[in-house]
Order: sequence, then structure tokens, then C-alpha cells
Amino acid sequence: MTTQNHHQVLIVGGGSAGITVAAHLMNVARPPQIAIIEPSEKHYYQPLWTLVGGGVFPREESERNEADFIPAGVQWIKERVATFDPDQNALTLQNGGRLTYDYLIVAAGIQIDWGKIKGLKESLGKNGVCSNYSYDSVGSTWDNIRSFKQGGTAIFTQPSTPIKCGGAPQKIAYLAEDYFAKHGVRANSKVVFMHAGASIFAVKKYADALTQVAKRKQIDVRFQRELVEIRPESREAVFKLGTPEGGEEVVKYDLLHVTPPMSAPDFIKTSKLAASTGWVEVNKHTMQHTRYANVYALGDCSNLPTSKTGAAIRKQAPALAANLIAQLNGETSSASYDGYTSCPLVTGYGSLIMAEFDYDLKPKETFPFDQSKERYSMYALKAYGLPQMYWNGMLRGRV
Repeated sequence: MTTQNHHQVLIVGGGSAGITVAAHLMNVARPPQIAIIEPSEKHYYQPLWTLVGGGVFPREESERNEADFIPAGVQWIKERVATFDPDQNALTLQNGGRLTYDYLIVAAGIQIDWGKIKGLKESLGKNGVCSNYSYDSVGSTWDNIRSFKQGGTAIFTQPSTPIKCGGAPQKIAYLAEDYFAKHGVRANSKVVFMHAGASIFAVKKYADALTQVAKRKQIDVRFQRELVEIRPESREAVFKLGTPEGGEEVVKYDLLHVTPPMSAPDFIKTSKLAASTGWVEVNKHTMQHTRYANVYALGDCSNLPTSKTGAAIRKQAPALAANLIAQLNGETSSASYDGYTSCPLVTGYGSLIMAEFDYDLKPKETFPFDQSKERYSMYALKAYGLPQMYWNGMLRGRV
């Protein structure tokens, strides 16, 4: 077998999780031989897309060349994975190639299921329908917000599935409401947040604060409503009710911001690596697979029971790297991930609630003040500090 077909450590995915864990592995004294499988030439700092959708930054601010962040010494395989064969320590690529490995790290991110909402694909970016959840569509959010000059009904949705950054669907609602208020159209506007879940946020401390934010802004928050269809010709959104009696609710819109349903990538769902939920099945503290000892996973594609955020990856990657290096060297590791995640909840232009918590949904705050209070300092951290920390620190394995 040639060395180009076999790798000591093979990483699937060159997004936040794949690049960060590769950087940590390369920063050790004797780094393993590593290859990353990633088809994209571009790398995106997706947490910025909320502020792009709110008109604070151009979308180009979130984009860099992938080549600039592949760690030195790591081989980059520009392909997509088709199937996994963990019993043979192998995988196949979409081009038909087969690669084998000693150790596998799955960091393939999350799949956005645009097609699961009837009418969404053909409506996106037109006639008031927009979404912050892709680089191609995020500009349409800002176009719709700033052209909302006559007022009307602005609807913001959140699905029942796990999504990347669980707080993002409501952040853009708060920014839009703030913009409408600052530009004299709030009195003629109805802002509605349609959430398929039963509460505004998982952690009570922050949920209480966000409930007050929505109340102050007079946002109509409705729970157990799942967007299932868009009728662009009549500008109607159809929601399935999650209440015991069921049924549907049809709401007319002038602006509709959609957070699409998401799931594990299909090539993971159909593999032996998947749990019954479709996500890669790992130990929640070590990130080692529960059935294949030489397989690890982190980030959005894993079944780690925490919010799917870049902040979570920042804590997962060093722990995973330490555990894998220890295994490589025949040693034991005490590195453990406690479920830490963070969600910077933008509540308007210049205000933010910084939620930080662990597996037990207990606040795990960094700063010596009550982070459930809206602050400009936290907004500035999200807008200006965290992107720099991401590009120059996290992706280099330094933080």
C-alpha cells in the first residue's frame, strides 16, 4: 500500500472542527502524519452571518481561502467522502478512491436540509424570503430588512431539529426589530418569532432574560410551530402545530427569515459510525467512538449532547487531540470535555447577552459579571474580538 492511500490520522472535514483539531495535533512535540479530506476552496466564519444579515458587515468579511488554514505539514485531499468502512479502517471517496487509516477523526459538520420545507428552495432570496444560513443567501436578509419601508409582518422561524448555534434564529429577529424601530417603521410592523420548540432557550437564566427582551420589543413569540411549507405566490407560511390537537397555522408574511431544518450529513447517517439519531456516536467526555476505538468525532456531526457552536469546538478539539496522542503513545489521558458551549445572543445593534453553559445546562461564565444582562462590551467582543480569535487563535491551535 502506498503512503498516499494510507494515513496515520485521517480527518474528514476541513471546517472549524477539522482545522482546529489538526492544528492541535500538529502542535505537539512529535506530531502524527495527518491528512484532511475537504472539497471546499473557501472557509467561512459562520457566526458572523447574523451580523451580515443585519447589515453590520459585508459577507466577504466572513470568507477566507481554505489553503491559508490547512496546518503546515498536513496533506489536503480535495475530495468528498462517499462511504465509511470502519471494520476495515477505510473509507471511499466520491471519485472512487479508497483510503485507509490508523485513526479517523470525523469533523464533517452539519447538513442543511433546504428541501424539507416545501417551496423553500425555489423561494429563497425572492419575494421576502431569506436566510442567514448560507453564504449565497445571507445578503438577501439584509436586503429584505433595509427595504422593509412600508412595514408589515416579519416572521422568523426556528425548526425542531438540532441546528448550528441554537440562538441564531432569534438574534436576527432582534436585529430586524431594532432596525425597524430606528427607521420609523416599527409602529406599522408585526414581528413574529415562530419556534418549533417549547421554550426560547435551554438554560433558564438566559431564557428568563430573553423572554424579557422579546416582551420589551413586543415580539410575538409562538412556540410549537414548525414551518413546513412556503406559498410564495400568496406570501403565506404554513406551520405544523406541535400541540396535542395538532393541525396547521397559516400566516401571511411580508418578510420571512427561515432557519432550515438540519441533520447529520447523509454519508454519516447511512454508516456504521452513526447512532440511531444519525450523528456520529461518541463518548461525550472523550469524543472517542463508542464502538470503534480508533475513531473520534467532534463538532456538529457528533452526537455530543451540547449546542452545536464554534465555542464548543474550541473546547472539544484540545481534549480530543490529547486523548488521541495518548492513545498513539500507548498512554492514558485525563483530558475530558464537560459540554462547554457559548452562544453570544445579539439582542440589538450594540447589545448582547453572552450565554455560556455546560452539559448540565448550568451557566459557566467567563466574566466577573452577570452575563444574562445585555451589554455593549459583549456585543463588541462578538463583532470584533471573536472573529480575530477564530482566525488567528482557534484555527492555529493556540486557544
